Amino acid sequence: MILTVLLGFAAIMLAAFYGYNQLKFRQAEMEFPPSGKFVEADGIRLHYLERGQGRPVVFLHGGVLWSRDFERVMELAAAKGYRALAFDRPGYGHSGRPKHGPVTPADQARLLHEALNKQGVERPILVGHSWSGLLVLAYGALYPDDLAGIVTLGGGMYKEGYPAEKGDPISRIVMMPLAGRIVMNLLLATLGRVMARQIMKATFAPEPVPFAYEQETLALWLRPSQFRANREDVLAFAPAAAEISPNYRRIQAPAVIVVGRRDPFPTKEHSYRLHRDLPNAALMELPDAAHMIPHHHPQAVIDAVEKLARE
Repeated sequence: MILTVLLGFAAIMLAAFYGYNQLKFRQAEMEFPPSGKFVEADGIRLHYLERGQGRPVVFLHGGVLWSRDFERVMELAAAKGYRALAFDRPGYGHSGRPKHGPVTPADQARLLHEALNKQGVERPILVGHSWSGLLVLAYGALYPDDLAGIVTLGGGMYKEGYPAEKGDPISRIVMMPLAGRIVMNLLLATLGRVMARQIMKATFAPEPVPFAYEQETLALWLRPSQFRANREDVLAFAPAAAEISPNYRRIQAPAVIVVGRRDPFPTKEHSYRLHRDLPNAALMELPDAAHMIPHHHPQAVIDAVEKLARE
């Protein structure tokens, strides 16, 4: 009898706790409403920003936030006469995500390809930061005739050295069907902000975290839907890289590989390795840059695009 009462009380408290968290996350999301357009691909609504007219360049963010990572870059690109598009990847920002899982980099490349076709975008230059280094290479392997070139910015491209190369305990727990959602909501409500700030500091180090980026991350990345999408991407990266990377030598598209010499992550080694593997790649080293190149070095991103466009 006592056990039944205790279990019932725990269930009521958990439901109230969950409802409070959902309200808090919805309020946070309202601080950063959609500021772009939507396009549907395979039944999934994808949110994207667009600036300028001319040769198309598509920007794809890394594993934390959203399309606005490239806001300053897009302004520079538009001023240079490019049609700049930046997508919220599936499950991030204001984009939906397929319900079936896992959603692989190849799945995201297919959604992007359909979305670009619907927008009349032909042979774009694809720019992928961090996690999306693998995404743009997957796109290049799947659609070799449908892109003009590839730019990677501190990209992750190989299984070896990836932080979750052998799996990630938190991600695996979060992705469990029922218990995972309970644990995830408890984690986000109790340790979410501390965890987010630690990740931001590590991701930008040794450069500073911009105030606006911190506010956006605390509002959007801590939403259960986006956090879960991120955890799924973390688990999907290593097996996808193991499958795709042997085909890099077959990608004939011209590429510019941008790497910050102060990047604390193994993505630095990935960039040097990719330079050896891609047959038509140039390496651009930034002596003073770390990992978050789009935020602190937007002009370098445009320089890479311009270098590719001239070839």
